Amino acid sequence: MSAQPAIERILLATDFGTDLYVGQIQARLHSLLPGIPCMGLMQDLPPFRPDLAAYLLPALLRDLPPNSLLLCVVDPGVGSARAGLLVRVEGHWLIGPDNGLLALVVRRAGDGAVWRIGWQPERMSASFHGRDWFAPSAARLVLGKDLQLAPLAPADMVGADWPDECPAIVYIDHFGNLMTGVRASSLADQAVLRIHGQPLPRARTFYEVEPGQAFWYENALGLIEIAVNQGRADRQLVLGVGETVEFG
Repeated sequence: MSAQPAIERILLATDFGTDLYVGQIQARLHSLLPGIPCMGLMQDLPPFRPDLAAYLLPALLRDLPPNSLLLCVVDPGVGSARAGLLVRVEGHWLIGPDNGLLALVVRRAGDGAVWRIGWQPERMSASFHGRDWFAPSAARLVLGKDLQLAPLAPADMVGADWPDECPAIVYIDHFGNLMTGVRASSLADQAVLRIHGQPLPRARTFYEVEPGQAFWYENALGLIEIAVNQGRADRQLVLGVGETVEFG
């Protein structure tokens, strides 16, 4: 990579929840880049599950304004020898661990470029690489400083062999709706979704079914989602993150 990228904002996508960790990353970035906005995009990615979060990131990326950098952390292997990656796709940049989290973003973009980050700070905790390595790496990228980048073929990323779609629950929102890792565009019009062996009706949106009725639909991110009109699908259908669903 030769030219300094024109990055206008940094967004965070993590599994850190409401704890202090997001604030610490934001504080570090503000100290290193006082003129660059830093904001949270999503802090409740599936905890410890890059294999599920990977199917959410492409959907999140599609609506970002140009020249955004997405700092992504779902990192159960923090402190191990796993690499840190810099990714460029569709006018955006991403930084995160090489544990599969960024693999689907690169595959679906088609024109992605990937580098291993060789630079590390002199002092770095073993358990918080988001603050101590990835955030400073983002700052160095913005400032045009050396990250000791080594090109990596997308086929050599962790997760390069994962399936294109993930027929499982990858996220449960505030309302109890169950988001899957399956793109609606990948399904035939006559597709059937079964929960515990029973087919669910398909609808375009909530008002098309009665209150209390479970159904499935294409959500605003383009993913298949299971919902209950004015109810909680997670409780009514007894489903949690990581549980599989059946399409036929």
